Amino acid sequence: MKSHEVLKSAIDDKKGVKQVAADMSLSASMVYKWCEPAENPESAGSVNPLDRVVAICRATGSRQPVVWLCEQFDGYFVENTKAQSAVSMELLSGTRRILREFSDLLDAITRSTANDGRIDNAEAIRIRHEWENLKRIAEQFVKACEDKKFEK
Repeated sequence: MKSHEVLKSAIDDKKGVKQVAADMSLSASMVYKWCEPAENPESAGSVNPLDRVVAICRATGSRQPVVWLCEQFDGYFVENTKAQSAVSMELLSGTRRILREFSDLLDAITRSTANDGRIDNAEAIRIRHEWENLKRIAEQFVKACEDKKFEK
């Protein structure tokens, strides 16, 4: 989906252009412009906020704005893996690696709750780290499957 289509869908599905414009202290015409294809993506003025976030990320080389947005809605950004990293993965070793990462996650949870039955902030950070590793490894495996790396 293109950015203007995402905005149009979100705005139409929830409140409508006039209410969103009022909630954001903007003119309805500005919000309408965001919901239309940009005539020239480099032009200033009517470039929608989604395209501006992409431009900021590209200009800075950082995904932090996207990470922050995900966090604002109780989510997490998970980067797709590069095809090169999935190429060398063998089917059996790939599945073993997923299980190993899952085991590491379970170990972190077990260690965190073993002493007092609670999970403190440092333990939660460790669990998050293991969870992110598991997601990354599993995504590599799924991407390799989608890229037909295991076909003979």
